[in-house]
Amino acid sequence: MALKKTKYIWMNGEFVEWDSAKIHVLSHVVHYGSSWFEGIRAYKTPKGTAVFRLKEHIQRLAKSVKIYRGQLPYEVSELIESTKELIRKNELESCYIRPVAYRGYEDLGVYPLNCPIDISIATWHWGVYLGKEALEQGVDVCVSSWQRLHNNSLPSISKAGGNYLNSQLIRMEAIQNGYTEGIGLDHNGNVSEGSGENMFFVIDGVIYTPGMDSSILEGITRSSTITIAKQLGYEVKEISIPRSILYTADEIFFTGTAVEITPVRSVDRIKVGDGKAGPITKSIQKAFYDIVEHGNDPYGWLDYI
Repeated sequence: MALKKTKYIWMNGEFVEWDSAKIHVLSHVVHYGSSWFEGIRAYKTPKGTAVFRLKEHIQRLAKSVKIYRGQLPYEVSELIESTKELIRKNELESCYIRPVAYRGYEDLGVYPLNCPIDISIATWHWGVYLGKEALEQGVDVCVSSWQRLHNNSLPSISKAGGNYLNSQLIRMEAIQNGYTEGIGLDHNGNVSEGSGENMFFVIDGVIYTPGMDSSILEGITRSSTITIAKQLGYEVKEISIPRSILYTADEIFFTGTAVEITPVRSVDRIKVGDGKAGPITKSIQKAFYDIVEHGNDPYGWLDYI
């Protein structure tokens, strides 16, 4: 699906017209994948347009860069205000937001620290990532033949652009084999995550999710889901999830900025539960959308523009 252009992209402190937002072909990022990004959503609510957990996303971006011995050229507070102003200038009531930091043009060797870190923010209208029907009916997924990254090879806690070469392999394999999404296993053969989503499992009323030792990204929507689930009275356990649980769990669902809360209806053609969103998944979906679409936010997660 082609991007829907908006008027402006914010680049290094300036609002640049969409088609003029360019970088040099010899920028370090083009050759070595040295970028870090976030995916954020703004929602139209009865109280106005609000960004979901904007501060937490920008803080995670700063941490992602820090792991690679870099520093954002702007303060978190400045990037928050620039994001909100960009949404206003692009006249968007709801949108997807993509801040991306990257090593730019200066030197061209593997050693990156001679290159500046540039940063851009784009916003555009983007619907449901896996399709509207997926939120109710669920999606068909497979276990990928591609393994997720080892934490001691590439740190999964950093949302680095280079990490997503692995995600691309997982997603392409899944789609070309007739599935909507693929699931990556960690180096121990336990469940890690989807190509761009965290995962949750429901077994006998208890919710399980892979921990940080399974090479997952520490998702913002994941942490929100854990908070919501506990508030609803569910027990949540972060543990290693063996592959076999993919075929025996009562419910499985993805979480992420793009997918929000999306149920899984089958894994490797084996039906999950009744083959659609289960009752616990639905209860978490309802609570989540009550926050982001209706503005009923007891946690202070919405940042109104």
